[in-house]
Amino acid sequence: MRLISLYNVIPSVFAAEAHAINSQIWRQDHFAFCKGESYLITAESGTGKSSLCSFIYGWRTDFSGTIVLDYFDIETLHSRQWTAIRNNNIAYLPQEMRLFAELTARENVELKNRLTGFKTPEQIARMFEALEIDNRIDTPVGRLSIGQQQRVAIIRTLCQPFDFILLDEPVSHLDARNNDIAARLIADEAAAQGAAIIATSVGYNININFITHSFNYIFNKINNFLFKFVAWNMICCTRKFC
Repeated sequence: MRLISLYNVIPSVFAAEAHAINSQIWRQDHFAFCKGESYLITAESGTGKSSLCSFIYGWRTDFSGTIVLDYFDIETLHSRQWTAIRNNNIAYLPQEMRLFAELTARENVELKNRLTGFKTPEQIARMFEALEIDNRIDTPVGRLSIGQQQRVAIIRTLCQPFDFILLDEPVSHLDARNNDIAARLIADEAAAQGAAIIATSVGYNININFITHSFNYIFNKINNFLFKFVAWNMICCTRKFC
C-alpha cells in the first residue's frame, strides 16, 4: 500500500456545521498520506484526530466522503480484506491502547505476534529491554502504570509488517526520556519497512524529526455565536509531494 486518500471526508458529528469548517484534511477535494513520509497532526481534543485514525483503520464509518486505500474505496472492503490490511499494511496504536488487563505484558504482545509471526521472541525481548520494561514482562498489564502500559502497547503495535502506522497520542503518558526511546524505536522500524508514520497529539508530541507545515482548522458555530479557532500542524518529512 502506497497511498491513503481522503475525498471530501468529514465526521458525521460535524456535518451540520460543515459549511463553516476550513481545514486541510476535512472537506478537502483530495488529501493524501504517502508511504515513506511522516505526519504529525496536533489539535485540541474533540476536533477529530482519533476519529481520523478510526476511519482509516475501518473501525468507524460515521463519516461522509470517501477514503481510498491505494485504489480501493474502504466502503467496498469485506471483513477478510480488512483482516489482511490490518495484519500487513496498517498498524494502529489507539489512544485507549486496548490491552488485556488480566494478561501479562508478554502475553499481550504475543497475542498480536501469533497472528503475524513478524517478530522473533528475541526481537520482542530486545524491544522490552530498549523501553526498559523487561523487568515487568511477566506482570499482568492491569498492575502496570499507564506509562508502562503505553510502552507495552507500542511494542505490540510494532509486531507486524506495515506500510502506514497510526499512532494516536502515543507518548501522552511518557516522560521526555522515554519519549525519545519510544520515538527512536518506532522511527527505526518505520524506516526499515519504508513506512509512513501518522501521529496525533494535543501538544505533547512524539519526538520524531518532522518538517512542520502549519494549517488552521476553523469551526464557527453561527447559531450560538461561538467561534472556535483550533491550531493544527501537519508535519511531513522527506518528500514534499506524493
